[in-house]
Amino acid sequence: MTQPATRSRADATDDGVAASIRRYQDRLAKDPSSLAFAPLAELHRKAGRPQEAVRLCREGLERVPSYSTARLILARALVDEGDTDGALSEVRAILEKSPKDASAHRLASDLHRRAGRLDDAVVHLKRAVALDPSDRESRVALDVLSGAPAEGSALRQLLADDTFVTLAFGTVCLEQGLVDEAAQIFVRLLQSDPGNARARERLDEALRIKTQRRKGS
Repeated sequence: MTQPATRSRADATDDGVAASIRRYQDRLAKDPSSLAFAPLAELHRKAGRPQEAVRLCREGLERVPSYSTARLILARALVDEGDTDGALSEVRAILEKSPKDASAHRLASDLHRRAGRLDDAVVHLKRAVALDPSDRESRVALDVLSGAPAEGSALRQLLADDTFVTLAFGTVCLEQGLVDEAAQIFVRLLQSDPGNARARERLDEALRIKTQRRKGS
């Protein structure tokens, strides 16, 4: 009985997004110099049209290259397209002009972490947390990437030995709810093998679980 209501809410959301897109399109059509291209691009990105978002941002940034919000949207759209190198280039351009942009530091950290460059990720996380102390997600990620198994952890002594630093053992820890220990295993795997895609995926999963737990506490 609840299914039609669920569909109705989804349809209402889609209608709202479509109306917002039309509104910004109209504003941009009336005034091509308007900064409306940025929120319009973000709406397209969230609607699953990153190519359109990239096009709008690139065209708009030709007019206002210093508009860091649009450049950040462009970087996120490039991530959605799978162009992480291009996204990192855009983020670096933002930070060159605005070194105190916490959102750019967060995205830079995420991109470095995905590439297995954990030391670089930690640098940007520290800046993000310093600039925005309320950023729980970055604080959780920073604790994981720069920390070690907590004192008193049942696995602390085991993890001192690389014998147990394996993807399989980390996965078992994660499945058993030992998220801190699992995260440290995946971090150490990436430190020795930055290209380990499975370790990156599992680390992302551990970070999501830790963030959800922190929000729920």
